[in-house]
Amino acid sequence: MKLATNGAVFLIATCLGGGWAFVPSSLKLTRSRSNLSMVSSVPKIANGSTSPSPSDNGSREWSPSSWKNAVAKQMPVYDDEEELENAVKRLERVAPLVFAGEVRSLHEKLARVSQGQGFVLMGGDCAESFKEFHVNHIRDTFRVIMQMALVMTFGSSMPVVKIGRMAGQFAKPRSEPNEVIDGVSLPSYRGDNVNGEDFTPEARRNDPNRMVDAYYQSAQTLNILRAFSTGGFADISRLHAWNLDFVEGTDEGSRYRLFAGKVDESLRFMKAIGIDTSKPEFTSVDFYTAHECLLLPYEQALTRQDSLTGKWYDCSAHMLWVGERTRDLDGAHLEFTRGIGNPLGVKISDKCTPEELIRIIDTMNPQNIPGKLSIIVRMGAEKLRKNLPGLIRAVQREGKAVVWISDPVHGNTRKTESGYKTRDFDNIRAELRAFFDVHDEMGSHPGGVHIEMTGEDVTECTGGVSDVTDDTLKHRYNTACDPRLNGSQALELAFLIAERMRLRTGLPPL
Repeated sequence: MKLATNGAVFLIATCLGGGWAFVPSSLKLTRSRSNLSMVSSVPKIANGSTSPSPSDNGSREWSPSSWKNAVAKQMPVYDDEEELENAVKRLERVAPLVFAGEVRSLHEKLARVSQGQGFVLMGGDCAESFKEFHVNHIRDTFRVIMQMALVMTFGSSMPVVKIGRMAGQFAKPRSEPNEVIDGVSLPSYRGDNVNGEDFTPEARRNDPNRMVDAYYQSAQTLNILRAFSTGGFADISRLHAWNLDFVEGTDEGSRYRLFAGKVDESLRFMKAIGIDTSKPEFTSVDFYTAHECLLLPYEQALTRQDSLTGKWYDCSAHMLWVGERTRDLDGAHLEFTRGIGNPLGVKISDKCTPEELIRIIDTMNPQNIPGKLSIIVRMGAEKLRKNLPGLIRAVQREGKAVVWISDPVHGNTRKTESGYKTRDFDNIRAELRAFFDVHDEMGSHPGGVHIEMTGEDVTECTGGVSDVTDDTLKHRYNTACDPRLNGSQALELAFLIAERMRLRTGLPPL
């Protein structure tokens, strides 16, 4: 895409895909021709053979199954090994959900973010489910992410990389392997790709065939996302009109209305000088998927070797992250991820020391490739202000290239007196403010935000413009796992981030 010289045109266009990110020559990445579409480098099916890892430091060999030699935490116990093997074999024969060229495209963009030239927006459900699968649910979440990206791009004047916690975010870690109710003990619910939510022996049985069901639902989800991202649903004028619907519910003269008015002025200016906003640059977007790398038999089965580069890619998603509970240095999850070519993330809390973080980075990205690794911080505002500076200082001292992403929801969960698990919007906002404050102090780049949200009008998190309270949580509390921001709360958060990013880039306040 040829970038226009007009500033407003540039920043609006970058929201919808932008130009190709600059990649250091050391990356040697191939520019892909499209996003979310099939590329010529159809990967070969992994056969489990041992080969040197593309990210290995040469100390030991890696294969898609080498994780089995390490301790695997948070893994379900299956009662029929033959049934598990048959399910894995079925998945080894299916088509990849994503392709190597798409993964490289995301890597290029994240490389630019790691150099302070972009911002990452990751959002989606806490956990996808089989029974809630519907095109409308996918559409609504995709729409809100696009609305958020438009606002954040205008505020920051830089590209926003859009990643959905979708098409694979099924499995969830559990505090205990079993759940006890009225003296009856059954396996904990670990997500629909492992077992069922109902508290019965039949539903709670860990069923490996659910991995196959999850694959086919993910394939449908990706088909829907591809249609939305390239079929005109993400048209810039439509996105702005939806944002105007949001600001209509805010007070007259509010900062949200002022912000939306500035975007409206830019769009009208573009049309006035003859720019056709119906062109693909303004009606299609680059959209990627990510999920937690938790259920390793599933991830192994969908790992393929790229026929062009020889690198291994986990073709279940464009990006994967390792959670706080499974990031052990000698654990199976870091062993698996160290060998795949996908961009990776790792979640850290206040429990992570600077020394441990450097060792994690060395394991997951030993070649220090920009854009390869994102550090997703989840601590709560107070602990973040205390612990994040030391982590950033260690990364700066060692010269590590990472993308810093804030997860402001997981550290702010509480239970109400009536037993509902919820999160307060004010606490989420406070952690985001602390995240930006610390990066301002350290001279580092706040590279993104990772939130659990939905496009639906749920009442699961309190506060924000939707004015959800502890008493109204019960009205539309639909989550099967953790509480999510609703569409209005997520969009309000985007406006607040945009304002902060606007100040950070030196633009005048509205």
